Amino acid sequence: MKKNATLLLLMVSLFATAQQETIDQKVNVLLKKMTIEEKIGQLNQYTGDNSATGPITINPNKQAEIKAGLVGSMLNIIGTKYTRQYQELAMQSRLKIPLLFGQDVIHGYKTTFPIPLAEAASWDLAAIELAARVAASEAAASGIQWTFAPMVDIGRDPRWGRVMEGAGEDTYLGSKIAYARVKGFQGNKLGDLNSVMACVKHFAAYGAATGGRDYNSVDMSERMLFETYLPPFKAALDAGAATFMNSFNDVNGIPATGNAHLQRDILKGKWNFQGFVVSDWGSIGEMVAHGYSKDLKAAALSAITAGSDMDMESNAYRYNLAELVKEGKVSVDLIDDAVKRILRKKFELGLFEDPYRYSDEKRAEKVLNNPENRKAAREVAEKSIVLLKNDNETLPLSKNLKTIAFIGPMVKEYKANMGFWSVELPDLDYEKWVVSQWDGLQNKVGKNTKLLYAKGCEVEGDNKEGFAEAVATAKQADVVILSIGEKRDMSGEAKSRSDLHIPGVQEDLVKAIQATGKPVIVLVNAGRPLIFNWTADNVPAIVYTWWLGTEAGNAIADVLFGDYNPSGKLPMTFPREVGQIPIYYNHFSTGRPPADENSKGYVSSYIDLKNSPKFPFGYGLSYTKFNYSDLKLSSTKIKSNETIKVSFQLSNTGKMAGEEVVQLYLKDKFGSVVRPVLELKDFQKVKLNAGESKTIEFTIDKEKLSFYNDKLEWIAEPGDFEVMIGASSADIKLKSGFELN
Repeated sequence: MKKNATLLLLMVSLFATAQQETIDQKVNVLLKKMTIEEKIGQLNQYTGDNSATGPITINPNKQAEIKAGLVGSMLNIIGTKYTRQYQELAMQSRLKIPLLFGQDVIHGYKTTFPIPLAEAASWDLAAIELAARVAASEAAASGIQWTFAPMVDIGRDPRWGRVMEGAGEDTYLGSKIAYARVKGFQGNKLGDLNSVMACVKHFAAYGAATGGRDYNSVDMSERMLFETYLPPFKAALDAGAATFMNSFNDVNGIPATGNAHLQRDILKGKWNFQGFVVSDWGSIGEMVAHGYSKDLKAAALSAITAGSDMDMESNAYRYNLAELVKEGKVSVDLIDDAVKRILRKKFELGLFEDPYRYSDEKRAEKVLNNPENRKAAREVAEKSIVLLKNDNETLPLSKNLKTIAFIGPMVKEYKANMGFWSVELPDLDYEKWVVSQWDGLQNKVGKNTKLLYAKGCEVEGDNKEGFAEAVATAKQADVVILSIGEKRDMSGEAKSRSDLHIPGVQEDLVKAIQATGKPVIVLVNAGRPLIFNWTADNVPAIVYTWWLGTEAGNAIADVLFGDYNPSGKLPMTFPREVGQIPIYYNHFSTGRPPADENSKGYVSSYIDLKNSPKFPFGYGLSYTKFNYSDLKLSSTKIKSNETIKVSFQLSNTGKMAGEEVVQLYLKDKFGSVVRPVLELKDFQKVKLNAGESKTIEFTIDKEKLSFYNDKLEWIAEPGDFEVMIGASSADIKLKSGFELN
């Protein structure tokens, strides 16, 4: 049996190799037929004339250029009708090279899933992969072959609006999620009609923008780059990611778009990436604004030399590369390498066999209205919700409540639940497609329960005229649910904020409702960690709902009434005040660490604030209780080629079934470079029935003990290590230690 399996694997490998050789041969034959202008055309990407997730650029010559073979890709073309029309133009070109159609399918297409940061809060890799899988199937059915996702930037600064688009602050968790998302988007293989090419972004270190201000500079050590910011990109590449996108920022003074060290040395060199790199929107041309390139021609030279294969919307390649080749400043071989990478993907997608294979209106109609997609969206949304506080078991709510007051500016919102970077489809009736929080509650409660509503106030502004009605409404109810937060477009690209407190007078509304003496539950709708200290300290129950997508209302109702026991854990640290930012759990110790939270004087602390966050990384409550016990290590001394088995007992000591995200942290006590106070190195999401216990096992190997030293060597140094098992980075339940010889 083993021999047959080995033979089968060998045959599959040989077939894949032969298939790739065939594609490469086809690419080489086609390349020989192409003029320099047609080659450069493949490196040129234009947007459509209708906005989907980005700006509109009007180019009256666009269609003529496509017919002339001077365009290789389009983005923001929505629907099979329009992708087919543009593809028909490409089929009028001399060589009939098909167009690639890209789109920002970030967290769903028609069926919108939670924003990526919310999905990361699920710590459920299967659910995250499922969300990307559904998004890919819908996008592909609508004529799209390529999504500009996932974003895998590590985000330690919640002032940066694009944290909503990533997986949070941790490298290990971010790497696992990057891998899952690529697998979800790309499915079994490129060319399947339910998959799209992933585009891993933004390469690199975009999440470390100075001051949390979008597009800003990044200055960091090479070791920090390799150890913290690059691993999620490498994980995505290992998952088979077809494309990468470079970032807007400069890294140590060199714009990423023109950064040969990032693109040539690391990505295409050290990592042997065989796909292609696309610029971010206009980022080649932006190197002029950076003060790095004299003009668009110089920017084109820098970008193509550095390894940027496709120019998104700056026209730098379109109007300058041919001249640079004639001047001998750019080698034709450099152009050919970029063109080959793009053509290869078009062959793998099957576009040369059938340019219209992704533009089937009947398939689109069926896939976009598949009820299983909404079911998946509801399940992922439930898993993404984080229970931050639940004093006196305020939640779950009883379905026998007579009167519930649902108050706040988010209660009856529809489109807001989609969150930033949702695809805005033309003619989509959001009030029919999206389940509002009000609708979700109505769907959940019985006929004997009365729902009362008052808006109370707007998200922004200082108008409190609605407070009186809200207070009067609250006084009539058995329990009050308050839905507050930020607008959907207050987090996202170009949405950096210096003030992360709940905007407007919303927290004043919370104070007014809390003063009624009624049990209060606060829902916080946001795309990033917000600051709400009064609410956190005074309200009995707080649920962080992020932006949950199409099924938001139903998912929230499921959690409020206990039909789903919340299991989410925070993927980012929540600060007490903006002055603590950047704040993250896996920081280094200092020569003068504070002894405790109240330490003052000549130690590394604030004189006016605690060092600790309001809510730590990995934190999240459940309606049940979990007990950790009986930690065992298979050995207390190992060599670098050996492993340690870590086991412990997890018990559900509560009254209902629930899921717990158990987290394994390690601390390297002494190193040739300073090591973090603790680092996440593994996790499992475990479901247990009430009263059930299970033995949980982790394996610690050399990879988990390794780090980059000051010579950028990936090594595991001999020494003492601490093993920590926790419910969060600040709630360590079990500890032990071992020695690496």
